[in-house]
Amino acid sequence: MVALAMPRSSVLRSPGDGLLCGEHFQVAYATNDIGRACALFRDRFGIAEFLRLEGQMPAGGTIRVELAWVGPVMYELLSASGPGSAVYMDRLPQGPGFALGHHHFGYLLSSAEQWDAMLAKAAAENCAIPYQNDNPGFLRSCFVDAAPLGHYLEYILPDPAGLAFLQSVPRT
Repeated sequence: MVALAMPRSSVLRSPGDGLLCGEHFQVAYATNDIGRACALFRDRFGIAEFLRLEGQMPAGGTIRVELAWVGPVMYELLSASGPGSAVYMDRLPQGPGFALGHHHFGYLLSSAEQWDAMLAKAAAENCAIPYQNDNPGFLRSCFVDAAPLGHYLEYILPDPAGLAFLQSVPRT
């Protein structure tokens, strides 16, 4: 058997050049039943192990996140409820039954200059930033609303501890 690989460019551009430019590393899905979503990704799509994070959000609601690497792509499953959860759950179909939907693409930034360029580009494109967080010593993150695409773009600028955390996520 011959191993084939698709050569990919290692030249990265800044999100200041365009909001889809940069190091795309993550695909995230929101769900109203995270246990069922994990089982789906495990049983049907082969992701054997996730790292679970859960806790209270600043506005008082709760969030649960499940993370896993598959090759160079991190998959994130998320579910939130209560105050502050709208940015996570507002695009899911409402009503009874299981819901799962694409939430965001994640982009890893490598410098404060890239962070500033991304914010400037989002402002120039009139894109809302409905969520922004700065956890000093760990990472900065934000969601940019890419409304014409139907999902968010998340940008992450990790400090060394945040990068170590991302590297600790299980690999399938």
